[in-house]
Amino acid sequence: FLHPTLTTTTTITRLHTLELPRSGVTSFNTCLEAAKLSDLPKGINPFEKSVSKSLDVQADFRERAKRAVDAAIGDGVKRMEIEFPPLLGGDQSKSQFDDFDNIQELDKNKDWTMLFAPMFLGKQEEFGNGKTWLVFPDLKECELARAEWAGSRYQTATFTDIQAATNHLAGDGSYDAPWGANLVSGVSKLMGGSDGDAGLLGDQNALDTLVEGENSPATLALVIQPGNGGPVEDWVNVEKMYDANPETTMVVINGALDKVRGGYYPGVFFPKLAQTVDRFYKKFESVFYLKPISDKGVYGWIYRQYPEPWQVVLQTRKSDGKGGMLIEDTVVYTSEERPEYNDAVAKLVRANAEIAKAAS
Repeated sequence: FLHPTLTTTTTITRLHTLELPRSGVTSFNTCLEAAKLSDLPKGINPFEKSVSKSLDVQADFRERAKRAVDAAIGDGVKRMEIEFPPLLGGDQSKSQFDDFDNIQELDKNKDWTMLFAPMFLGKQEEFGNGKTWLVFPDLKECELARAEWAGSRYQTATFTDIQAATNHLAGDGSYDAPWGANLVSGVSKLMGGSDGDAGLLGDQNALDTLVEGENSPATLALVIQPGNGGPVEDWVNVEKMYDANPETTMVVINGALDKVRGGYYPGVFFPKLAQTVDRFYKKFESVFYLKPISDKGVYGWIYRQYPEPWQVVLQTRKSDGKGGMLIEDTVVYTSEERPEYNDAVAKLVRANAEIAKAAS
């Protein structure tokens, strides 16, 4: 990492190739095709933490994600995912190399989505009047968001959670409750007595009433961090929500769908979740995807902004000869198909070795 007295300048080198050849030769036509690719967002490289802290990195992510979602909606895509590091940027910026917990991630994803939703409200008839749903993973998160984001531009959206949305759309009792949730809910109602629910799981008043023909069905449902760090039943219920109304555009935000699709949860222990993979989650379009990858001191990203191809981008640093440092972003691979994580890492390491060899 940089010595604190050094100044930095970031430059971009585009080694555009569909797959970095052993010889390091790049065709002219491939360069022209790859020139249409979006550059990486600024302030995300692991060498310049001070730069990340001085930039509103997440605002840049939202702008890119908004363009991607708009383009996908225009193409009729109904199932989308947005995946990015939610803690990058600002005074408390943290990368994948720093310590953080699920609560910090959840708070950042909540705030990110609260700022993302109003970007759609320019089309009032289509997305306004409660037609944009904020679907929180649980009642407590919905309650916190309702209190923290009290402005009218945020309250225009419909506040709900996975349980309420699932029961409304798929029918009462359709919600798959996590182990122990029914017990806690029962205790909360018992403690509340004649006054109703005691609120152990959150304040029911934070939920907007879902009314068919008014705010339901939604035009756009933004589902905030389902399953990731929470109960696996979230992912099962998200499928139920979508199946009950497939005309709604569903956008899952930092829902760790790679873990679901990649077999992280063994089917023998999680049979209901396993059944959702092929029929549902493998059909999601990654409209804005930014995932850090690293190995053997080599750093980079898997990046995609719809409708562009996928990119594997290598980030390297070198001296500018003036006491500062240059950061170079090098696109080492592009593909219409999502690259597997291990394949992307291998391409990154090989490309770094080829570039180092050419420079020696």
